[in-house]
Amino acid sequence: MKLHLDDIVDLRAYERERDGFRRHVIDLKRRRRVEVGPLVSVVFENRDTVRFQVQEMARAERMLTDAAIQAELDVYNPLIPGLGELSVTMFLELTTPAELREWLPKLVGIERAVALRVGATTVPAGVDAAHAEQLTRDGLTASVHYLRWSLGPDEVAAWADGPVALVVDHPAYRHAAALSQAAREELLGDLVRGG
Repeated sequence: MKLHLDDIVDLRAYERERDGFRRHVIDLKRRRRVEVGPLVSVVFENRDTVRFQVQEMARAERMLTDAAIQAELDVYNPLIPGLGELSVTMFLELTTPAELREWLPKLVGIERAVALRVGATTVPAGVDAAHAEQLTRDGLTASVHYLRWSLGPDEVAAWADGPVALVVDHPAYRHAAALSQAAREELLGDLVRGG
């Protein structure tokens, strides 16, 4: 279910709940984070991870109007998966200027080279339409990408039995990571109930 204005609390109320909510989201992201080789990691998003992002943006930017909060919701709500869907924020873990100069040109198009392998079926990631234009410019890719998958009933059924792997098959970067049973169970909840 998408977030609405009423789901985002004002700054004073958020300060009272922030420490506990932050611990909850850190734990949630730990269970939903998958590293794929040395340079790529993803966080599978859900309603709580997105609410945290919006609350933190509102706090950092001192957003006090409904219009400002709604603008953030419009940006981040597409990351909340519906039934049979998964959504990720993919990070290129590049931390130095030299790594950025080397890898951002090499990894152009990486967002279209990511897939989930569910049993014997490969499901390519879709690029979130709202962010597609911002991903690559002048021969460089972005260091953050938003991707999603829609899985059919057979793929959702196969998810629980495994194996499931996250695969990046780009000419400059080929790696795969198997999802643990705990991660599969966590994400199965998103698939059958929506994020």
